[in-house]
Amino acid sequence: MRSLLTASSLALALLPFPALAEAGKPPVALVAHRAVYDLSLVRSEGARGLDGARGRIAMDFAGDACEGYTLKYRQVTVLDSSETGTRTLDTQTATFETGDGQSMRFKTVSTVGGRNGDGVDGDARLKPDGSLDVTLKQPKRANFSAGGRAIFPTEHLKRLIEAARNGETTLTVKVYDGSDDGRKVYDTLAVIGRRIDGGAANLEGAVRQPALEGVPRWPVTVSYFTEGSGDRTPAYKVSFELYENGISRALRLDYGDFTLKGELQSLQIQAAQKQSACQR
Repeated sequence: MRSLLTASSLALALLPFPALAEAGKPPVALVAHRAVYDLSLVRSEGARGLDGARGRIAMDFAGDACEGYTLKYRQVTVLDSSETGTRTLDTQTATFETGDGQSMRFKTVSTVGGRNGDGVDGDARLKPDGSLDVTLKQPKRANFSAGGRAIFPTEHLKRLIEAARNGETTLTVKVYDGSDDGRKVYDTLAVIGRRIDGGAANLEGAVRQPALEGVPRWPVTVSYFTEGSGDRTPAYKVSFELYENGISRALRLDYGDFTLKGELQSLQIQAAQKQSACQR
């Protein structure tokens, strides 16, 4: 199980070339925001089934296509099992992606039951031919490369929004987010539902604010597959409603044997900055 880390996926909710804007529409503009989600168990089955689970996700996203994008993410999850007892998983991640989607810095620290595990610290960049080059400082110094035109998480988010705007129902790309031991590239399949307009009265209070009035959103499910494994069962799936500005609500994190629900408890949206000449 992937340390219950979904930061890049959320923010969460895709080719190393700039996303093309739909004709007549401006490029995707992601808003800086802070969001907190409360986690609870909605499904459990199989050999690793749980009796209960609870937790919280806190994320802070900022930046733009000129200055680059930063994400600070923390997920604390308490898992209760009659067989293994109670475990607390705490994962903290910080990333920086350049605005052109060509490079990323990342650092993750995880603990289980208060005991420190191996951290992951490194830099990744896309070469002119689209291949991925990664330099790791932790868990041990190493370099590796991968082909296949992987992209980074913020670019993935932009591609999802572009696809949704264009009425596309699926999007398939490779994503590298520096998770696990920093050596995994995921094959992803996103399924995008029909655009949702209005309905604010039925939403949680956190999203009933002027900055989101009239902003379209789409239901999205992204499945992550271990690259090259040949196994078409996803390692995990993330579902959410994705706003056109990059904010997400109604999270579901499916780890196979169990699924967690994430309810948006608080949302602070920073005032949108004027788009500059380098804005994509």
